[in-house]
Amino acid sequence: MKEFSSNDDKYSLRGRVYNRVRESILDGTYKSGENLIEMRLAQELNVSRTPVREAIRQLELEGLVESIPNKGVIVKGITQKDMKDIYKIRLLLEGLAAKWSVNEISDESIKELQETFELMEFYTNKGDIENIERLNTKFHQIIYESTKSNVLLHILKDFQVYVKLARHESLAIPGRMKESLKEHSEILDAIKNRDYVQAERYLTNHVENSSKNVLK
Repeated sequence: MKEFSSNDDKYSLRGRVYNRVRESILDGTYKSGENLIEMRLAQELNVSRTPVREAIRQLELEGLVESIPNKGVIVKGITQKDMKDIYKIRLLLEGLAAKWSVNEISDESIKELQETFELMEFYTNKGDIENIERLNTKFHQIIYESTKSNVLLHILKDFQVYVKLARHESLAIPGRMKESLKEHSEILDAIKNRDYVQAERYLTNHVENSSKNVLK
C-alpha cells in the first residue's frame, strides 16, 4: 500500500485513509480473517494513528471489519449475502441510470463511450483482464455521470468499489470476457440510438449475467 502524496487533497485525511483501507479490503489485499494493526497501517500510509483509528471505526460501522477483545481488528470483508444484495440493488439502479442517461447524454459522452468500448474490444482480444476491468469501470462511469444525478452517481460509484474483486473473478471465467463485450456493445448501440427501453433492458441483463457468474 502506498503512502499518500501531497496531491491527495480531495478528501479529509481520515477520508483518504478510510477509502484506501476499504479499497484494500474490497480488492482482496486484506483478506477475511486478517488482523489490521493500527500502527502498521499508520506507518504504511505515513500518517498518525488517529486518522487510522477513525477510519477503522467507520469501516466497523459498515461491517467490513470487527473489533474483537484480545484479538484486535479483524477483516470481515463482503459476505455472499452482501454481494447478493448489492447486485439486486444494482439491477434496479443501473436500469434507472440507463433510462436517465439516454435522455441526458451528450454527443461528446457518446463518443467517449464508443472509444472506451473499442479499447475494451482491443484488450478482450488480448485477454488482458486488468485493462478490461479498468475500462469496464470507465464505461459504466460515463453512463452514471450522464444521468446528471449526483445522488445516483454517488451510490453507483460506491457499488463499483464493492464489486471490484467480484468483477475480476467473473471476467476470469472462460468465455465471460467475450460475453461481457457483446453485452456492452448492445448497451452502447441502445444509447447511441437514444432508445431508453433497450438501454435499460441491456444494462440490467448485463448486471444480471455478471451476478450469476459472481454468485456461483
